[in-house]
Parts: sequence; structure tokens; C-alpha cells
Amino acid sequence: MVRVRYAPSPTGALHIGGARTALFNFLFARHHGGTFVLRVEDTDQTRQVPDSEAKMLQGLKSLGIRWDEGPDIVGAPYGPYRVSERLARHRELAEELLSTGQAYRCFCTPEQLQRDREAFQQQGLPPRYVGRCRDLTREEVEARRARGERHVVRLKTPQTGETIVHDLIRGDVTFDNRVFDDFVIMKADFTPVYNFAVAIDDHDMAITHVIRGEEHLSNTPKQIFVYEALHFPLPAFAHLPMILAPDRSKVSKRHGATAVEEYREQGIILAALANYLLLLGWSPPDGREILDLEEAVRVFSLDRVQHTAAIYDLKKLEWMNHQYMMRLEVDEIAELVKPFIRYSVGEAPPFRDVVALSRERATTLVQLADQMRMFYHPPESYDAAGVAKHFSEEAAARLEILAARLAELEEWDHDHLVAIYDAVSAELGVKRAALIHPTRLAVTGRTVGPGLFELVTLLGREATVERLKTAVARIRSHELALG
Repeated sequence: MVRVRYAPSPTGALHIGGARTALFNFLFARHHGGTFVLRVEDTDQTRQVPDSEAKMLQGLKSLGIRWDEGPDIVGAPYGPYRVSERLARHRELAEELLSTGQAYRCFCTPEQLQRDREAFQQQGLPPRYVGRCRDLTREEVEARRARGERHVVRLKTPQTGETIVHDLIRGDVTFDNRVFDDFVIMKADFTPVYNFAVAIDDHDMAITHVIRGEEHLSNTPKQIFVYEALHFPLPAFAHLPMILAPDRSKVSKRHGATAVEEYREQGIILAALANYLLLLGWSPPDGREILDLEEAVRVFSLDRVQHTAAIYDLKKLEWMNHQYMMRLEVDEIAELVKPFIRYSVGEAPPFRDVVALSRERATTLVQLADQMRMFYHPPESYDAAGVAKHFSEEAAARLEILAARLAELEEWDHDHLVAIYDAVSAELGVKRAALIHPTRLAVTGRTVGPGLFELVTLLGREATVERLKTAVARIRSHELALG
């Protein structure tokens, strides 16, 4: 049975790269009826960030990603699921490798290792461990241990030949073994390094497929050395393409990439974010772009993961978010936008109706909340370019006539409003646009928005007339800098 894992380090927030890796593992497991494991790689205690683990787990759940086994699942069969709680097992296997001669204790000091690195650099060669302690006798090792000399444990790696990574996405990737030195597997405090612990934990948790980011590909031969030294069967490997910015640089905050929780705070619907992550390096067989997780589970496969880097595009994410804002039920969008409302909302106009009308021009929930404000609060100011273009003494006279006519209108609906504007435009000998643009600016403070007659219908007679009168008064008081 398929068993996959996502193994984040609790050293910061959940970002798009990690979220995508978790998503692809989740979909692969669900598609094959397998098990998705969450394991926390907390080997480096010095880099841990308080509450990072809890926030990462919450971030995954908010994207709709659920795991079958993990540190928060009571009674899961392969625990513990935090690497720091598995140290006894790592130490046991390190001792086993020491006893069979496949690993050795290295007493080289940091100063010696630094001199070695500098010597290689002077020769224009990549630094590597020279193997100074590789062939120490048992007696020498025990004598130095007896003197209390600080040491690490290194794995004896093959010095010739090649290691081939059979990658389900990239095909066979060949590494020359000469580029690898005898790397450290246990630090001086006898805690494991990542490449040692991850191989052991993947084996012990019966992981069948290791699906992770491309940046881990160069580590894979080292992990294969560990598997082979311990006579463990290899899992299948699949390395996902990198995520790059549009200029093909590393994605950063300047490109709009941020943590999952920050996307939520910026008004991105997390179902839309999950959909967007799905398409970063993978494409569905029918070419669709909008898929929920249930649909993605049915069609997901690794053979549709691309080899080349995926390009992160904030505009595409915002487009997708707008698609979700238009496709979801109005009541659902109404609930999602409430946390972004920073102003008082009365009973009229109806909140749900305001959401339905305003969402068409919003790409985020933050924008939606901002556009909804004009239905509940009169404009405090007017768009400067709009004032210069649409407000004048002549416009004030027209708005005054409209206010009077609208105040007398008995049937306040779209068709009757259109009729009033057509009648006034005919009387004044101007196009309807000469009335519509100043009206929009007067009642909303903006030059763009929903259709004016739909907007005014929802806004209501009293608020519309009052806002027209206020604009007329401000124009005539010369408070506004007119064009």
C-alpha cells in the first residue's frame, strides 16, 4: 500500500513551497487509497521557532489537507512522529554501523576542518573531508575517547563508481560518487543529522514514496548510502520542480509570495490558494484550471508533474481567487468577508445583496470589503481625477435636478431609475453618461464600480438623494478642486 509523508521543519511559517509539497503528497496518497503521514523534522533545536509546529499544522488544515498519521493523531501505529522523540532509534543504528565498520568516529577539530577547506579552495577544488580518521585503529579510537576528545560519527561512503537515483518525475539521475565525502551522521552531542535521521524514519514508517522538492535531489545519494549501509530497501523518489518568480529568480516576498496565513489575511480564499498550488508544476489531463480537492484526488498522478520550474504568478493567483469569489455561494462569500469588515454595517441595504453585487469587481476579500463600504457609509472624499473630470458647476445643477426627481420617485427599481435618467438627459439635452458619471462619483466617491442603476437600487432612495445633495453643496462651496 502507498505510504507517503510530508516532513516539515518547525523553523518558520508554512510557505508555498512546503504547502505544495504537502498537497501533492496528500493527493497522491488519496488517489491510490494510501496513507499520508505528517512527521515533524525537529532535529535542529537551535533553529526552531516557538509555535511554528502548531501554525504549520493549522495552515495545512486550512488548505483542506488532512493526514492519517502524525504527532496529533492518537494511537497512530508508527510513532513517535517528531524526530526529536526518535533519538534512541537513531543512536541504536549509529552504534550498529560503528560495530560493523561502516561508520567511524571522527576526532578532527573545527580548526583542522577549516584548514582542509581552505587548502581545497586554494586548489580550486570543492571542499571535502579528507578521511583523516577513516582508518584509525580500535585502540586509537578508544584511547582518544578515554581522553574525552570531542568527536562526530561519519559514514563510510563509496569512493568510486556512480549512484543512480531512479526519479519518478525526472527519470534516472546519475551522481559520481567521488563528489561525496564521508559525511557526518551523528553530531558531537550524538544527535543525528538530517540525512541520517530521514532515511531511518522513512524506513521505520514504511514510506513507499518520497515526494519532495527538487532542492532535496542532491541529498538523495547520501540517503541512499544510509539505506544501503543499513540494508534497508529503497523507497521510490520523486522530486517536484522548483517554484521560481516570473524573472526566474528565487521566490520572495517582493514577488508577493508569503506564508499561508498571510494569504488569508490578504483576502485570498484558501480553497483558491490550494487550487493555485495544484497547478504549480502539475496540469490536469483535461486542461481545466478550476478543480477542488475532491476532483484533484480523482485525476492526480505524478506523470503529469512537469520537469521544469514552475513560475509563481501573483496575478494568476488573484485571477483564480476571483473565480472562486464568483463561483462560491453568495452566503459562503458573505461569511468569508465578515472578518475583513472594519466599519459598521446596518440592516439596510441587506448584507447578502451587497456582497452579491460587489464581488464582481473584487479579486480579494479585502477588496470586496472595501467596495462594500460605500453601501453603508457616505464618501468622506471623492476621487481626485474624477472630481476634475466629472464635477463642475454645471454638474452640480444636473445633480440637483436628479436629486429632486429621485426624491419623488415612487417605484424605486432599476427600470424606473433608468426612465428618470433618460427623461432628465432629454430635458437637458445631454447624454445619459453626463448624468451617470457625476452620480456615481457623488454617491460612492469613486469612478468605477457596479452598474450604477443596480448600485443605486440597492443603496436606496434616502441614501442616494442625501449623497447627491451633499455633493452639490460641496461643489458649490468650492471645497473641491474642480477641473
